[in-house]
Amino acid sequence: MAIPIFKPSISHSYRLSDSFFSPNFPNKGSITMTRTFICSVQTSEFNSLRPEVSFCVGTHLIPHPKKVDKGGEDAFCVSSYNGGVIAVADGVSGWAEQNVNPALFPQELMANASCLVGDEEVNYDPQILLRKAHAATSSKGSATVIVAMLERNGILKIANVGDCGLKVIRKGQIIFSSSPQEHYFDCPYQLSSEAVGQTYLDATVSSVELMEGDSVVMGSDGLFDNVFDHEIVSTLARYSDVFETANALANLAHNHSMDSNFDSPYILEARTRGYDVPLWKKILGMKLTGGKLDDITVIVGRVIGRETSGSLK
Repeated sequence: MAIPIFKPSISHSYRLSDSFFSPNFPNKGSITMTRTFICSVQTSEFNSLRPEVSFCVGTHLIPHPKKVDKGGEDAFCVSSYNGGVIAVADGVSGWAEQNVNPALFPQELMANASCLVGDEEVNYDPQILLRKAHAATSSKGSATVIVAMLERNGILKIANVGDCGLKVIRKGQIIFSSSPQEHYFDCPYQLSSEAVGQTYLDATVSSVELMEGDSVVMGSDGLFDNVFDHEIVSTLARYSDVFETANALANLAHNHSMDSNFDSPYILEARTRGYDVPLWKKILGMKLTGGKLDDITVIVGRVIGRETSGSLK
């Protein structure tokens, strides 16, 4: 059985000195929430041939239209530890059929990750952070998750389980994309409270060398199922502020998800997997179209140098 994944939303901007964990805030009406963070590194010296860098981060979340009152089923984590840590967990909505709140597991998972980023055993390894955060999570449920940790020398370490994703954009080109993991179409890998789920050992682990001016776009599948790569690149080119960029990408994904005539990335993939309209509709020239209604979580990080970080305080 394909297990759909759903996500959150809310609007506010401020700077973050340490770390922030976002549970799913209950909202009334169509509320969006945006946050901007400056992840600056407080060090007196940095002995490296590479310049010291950190993240400037903006976030924007929009819940599934039917889940606005409950705040959606996503959570995220942003921390200024070292060069910066960003993470998204996407709760699996199928748990609602068992009278389990699908939001609780990702909320607790991200809360634990936020608390453990500086743990000595984690040692700035996103896969170990997943292991420890997962082991500390007692809520029933499951979630796809991605964690990215930026070292001060510009090395970004990534671990993902499932179909939350991350892309690195440099000078208008996508130079890195994480790979989604799935059992079959629309049924991604997931960390779970149950023994049958995946573990940190199943995570895809990657690293990429970043430089000042690079942008990182992280999100739940609500973003990448509805927005094409070229739209991400063009949106980044249009806005210089991470707050505005995250806002624009989330709203673009939301608008596409509501468009029944849009050939979304999700629908194109579905058609290549053999999913389509009944034969009689095909005879009439019809085809499967539309965006994918979902919670949408967007994190945009811009890589900044030490001097820039200081000027943003």
